[in-house]
Amino acid sequence: MLKAEFATLRTIEALKLPGVPKSSALLKTAKKENWTRPEWKGRMWRPHKGQGGGVEYSYKLLPKIAQIAWVQRFLRCEEARKTPSSEHAQRWETYLRASENQKSSALNALKLLVSVEELHKAGWTIEEAIEAFKKENSHSVSRASVMRWRKMVRNIEREHWLCYLVPEKRGPKSSRASCSEEAWDFVKTDWLRAEKPSISACYRRLCKVAEAQGWTIPSEKTISRWLSELPIEVKTLAREGREAVRQLIPAQERDRRHLHALDSVNADGHKWDVMVEWPDGTKGRPLMVAWQDLYSNMIVSWRVDRSENTDLIQLALGDMVEKYGIPHKAYLDNGRAFASKRMTGGAKTRFRFKIREGDAAGIMTILGIETVFVTPYSGQSKPIERAFRDLAGDVAKHPAFSGAYTGNSTASKPHNYGERCIKLEEFLEVIGAGIEEYNNRPGRKTGVCGGVKSFRQAFEESLSHIAVRKPTSLQRHLWLRAAENIVTSKRDGSLRLMGNRYWGEFLRNHMGESVIVRFDPQALHEGLHVYNKSGAFLGDAPVIEKTGFDNMAAAAEKKRAEKQLLRAAKLQLEAEKRLTISELVKLLPNRNENEDILIDQKLVSPFRAGSVVTKETAPFAEENAHEEEDNVTANILNFMRQSA
Repeated sequence: MLKAEFATLRTIEALKLPGVPKSSALLKTAKKENWTRPEWKGRMWRPHKGQGGGVEYSYKLLPKIAQIAWVQRFLRCEEARKTPSSEHAQRWETYLRASENQKSSALNALKLLVSVEELHKAGWTIEEAIEAFKKENSHSVSRASVMRWRKMVRNIEREHWLCYLVPEKRGPKSSRASCSEEAWDFVKTDWLRAEKPSISACYRRLCKVAEAQGWTIPSEKTISRWLSELPIEVKTLAREGREAVRQLIPAQERDRRHLHALDSVNADGHKWDVMVEWPDGTKGRPLMVAWQDLYSNMIVSWRVDRSENTDLIQLALGDMVEKYGIPHKAYLDNGRAFASKRMTGGAKTRFRFKIREGDAAGIMTILGIETVFVTPYSGQSKPIERAFRDLAGDVAKHPAFSGAYTGNSTASKPHNYGERCIKLEEFLEVIGAGIEEYNNRPGRKTGVCGGVKSFRQAFEESLSHIAVRKPTSLQRHLWLRAAENIVTSKRDGSLRLMGNRYWGEFLRNHMGESVIVRFDPQALHEGLHVYNKSGAFLGDAPVIEKTGFDNMAAAAEKKRAEKQLLRAAKLQLEAEKRLTISELVKLLPNRNENEDILIDQKLVSPFRAGSVVTKETAPFAEENAHEEEDNVTANILNFMRQSA
């Protein structure tokens, strides 16, 4: 609807619209066509609220040619008075950054201004409207303030008045305190260190160096403010480390409702905080390996042993497969037991131990379970960590374990620590009952359970609607080779596998390198999918003489947000730290040589039989020690290269 939809006959005549006669003739037309019909009130006519009274008519009663001219004229007026949306966005940002007092003042001004404008439209003067508002609300406001507010919102749409009533911050910015560039580089390099020195200590060192170098420095408070304004990722990387930078990325909200039972599982080991006596009389804290369904959070199998080992993991996996079926994907950490060849041999994303031709495929590879290795001790990557926390808080503190509970750390030992040990049979019985209660507890507040179902109910309901993969005797005894660790040709980069030769243009950049290839032994004519040692895809190498192989699965996706943040933080840190630590130390003032040494400094060396260090042999002894240290370092590096 147009803002100016109604007007008096005198105003319509003044607009000189085409096809509109003079006011006298227009009045006759209005009376003849009965423009003031009662049912048209509010739509085609309305009483005039201004001085003199009368009636205002809608432009829709005019001839068609006059209506077109009316619309075009007032549309141009509306477009001319509109403020750009970018300016509105800027003013709303100013409003959001304002203090609570400024926002409250702007809101009170808006209430008063709206009331005054409504009264003014009704025919009141500004002074009369202000006085009426004062009497009704007991507020004292001057005419100058109201006129200033009206000026601030002039030609502004009504919905944006509030942000324009907050005053803009104007005037020149406060000048930055004088500081030598060398001094600023010095204090940044000193403070951005892993040792986390305090700002006061850094400032004291800065004062000494500035006096010696003739630098200009501001106050400690100013330096502290400048350091606090450095990017948070730069400060965190320099003083806290890489892991702390990763925490700056919010944890991913993972919805599992799109999965189904046995679609994905995860497993881990948990050391119980209970002292148990084994059948042979030995005592210790048992370790449990459990497998959990990711869709429902139900613990589907578990086993207990003295330590985490491959047999324990394999038996627990067998319990799950025999009882429920074969899952499609498993999330594991890259521990020695979980990443052993017996479990994940032949898996494409497995990078622990060497992968050689002829290695037997692990049980998970045989069953077709895709393995995804995640960050150890990460509850975000493995929800079973949360389950272990609940079990440690409930089951480990069961009354049956009183006196055998050890606490989860040396600092949290109970006062009755070590009073008794639980027999293994009793321990397993209590643990089994606790896990069963954990699975059957109703009202779980997850997206799958909806605050009503238990983990077991959600699992069994989903399991009844899918086709479960069951293991066969052939799968249990099948041997597969799913990966090979081979070296490309130093001459042309080609690969040789099982009597065939493969090559792709990308291999020219990897001549003589060790790569991992993925293939299907039954489809050697399809070509090779080549990956580097870290699991990054390099390209496809088709067969050039015989046949090739097909890809078995894709590699796990990288954590790109964390790497981008770390890379950006590292670049910014290098830009901020212009001095090296050695340059920083050189700038520190040396001790005054004229000062007396109050304490005798003596070098005390350990005495070793047959090796007496004198003043004459001391330099040679020190040199020999450095040579011996270099030899040890060289041996360690050689061992690491051979292991890799």
